[in-house]
Amino acid sequence: MKLLRRQFLQRGIQAAIGAAMAPAVARRARAEADYPSRPVHLLVGYAAGGVSDILARLIAKQLSDRLGQPFVVENRPGAGGNLAADQVVHAAPDGYTLLLAGMANAINVSIFPDLDFNFAHDMAPVAVFARSPMVMEINPAFPANSVPEFIAYAKAHPGEIAMGSAGTGGSTHVAGELFQMLTATKFTHVPYHGSAPALDDLLAGRLQVMFDNLTSSLSFIRAGKLKALAVSSATGALPDLPLISAFVPGYEAYSWNGITAPKDCPAAVVEKLNAAVNASVADPAFKAQLAQVGNTPLSETPAGFGRLIAADSAKWAKVVHFAAIAPQ
Repeated sequence: MKLLRRQFLQRGIQAAIGAAMAPAVARRARAEADYPSRPVHLLVGYAAGGVSDILARLIAKQLSDRLGQPFVVENRPGAGGNLAADQVVHAAPDGYTLLLAGMANAINVSIFPDLDFNFAHDMAPVAVFARSPMVMEINPAFPANSVPEFIAYAKAHPGEIAMGSAGTGGSTHVAGELFQMLTATKFTHVPYHGSAPALDDLLAGRLQVMFDNLTSSLSFIRAGKLKALAVSSATGALPDLPLISAFVPGYEAYSWNGITAPKDCPAAVVEKLNAAVNASVADPAFKAQLAQVGNTPLSETPAGFGRLIAADSAKWAKVVHFAAIAPQ
């Protein structure tokens, strides 16, 4: 009899808990169904005016139009993009604080081991929408007209070639380190604060090579002020250039941009955002906007985007280890 009474009491307690939780569950379900019902903040880890900022504003406009609420871009530069990422990781997981994520976030996992978050594990991948090939470019006075000629020169002059980058550990740095790793060559790395000053010195002949994002260099290449030897992936902007991988098997490097949310963001919210981003990527007008800044459209499911982040994190960890890249 005591056992029956105990079971009866337990069932009563469980029923009471269930009844108490039901309104909260219903409210949460309504909130997810109504998302977004107020402005959404899209954080960018870089200053206004750069390519990341431009891409953030392009996709924010698309999402605002498609989902009926403002998507507000907020620039939070600092710590190589880690400041903005940290703020999103620790934000409420309701879909109202998002990150404009990129290749640098995957690289930073290895360069900054003391962060209190792991980007690949502590973010919910939402959608990826753009990628930009890297271009291997040299000053026109450099004595090489092809990637094989460049490699031959580099092996004959180890350490004498100055390679510029937009900053230690960034995409333009690791792309060059990957090239050295796969070709057994050695350059002298010269980091700058951004692509613009590095390009100035490459144009002036103080640097010999850069592995730059196509977006930053395209106008100089078209004007004949820089000589492009090859690209990291096919691009309509420079269709006659060969792929670096044609001469360096296994070479692949491109920057990408997408949107991530705090880890426990509801699946329904993630799916709604993913659908809106993918609809934007399929829009010819949006594709044209991406092309104007040297990017090509890219779309994935949230799971597919997660696999891209994990693969890039693992890939660049090997390069970071090879080059002994440390935060500066």
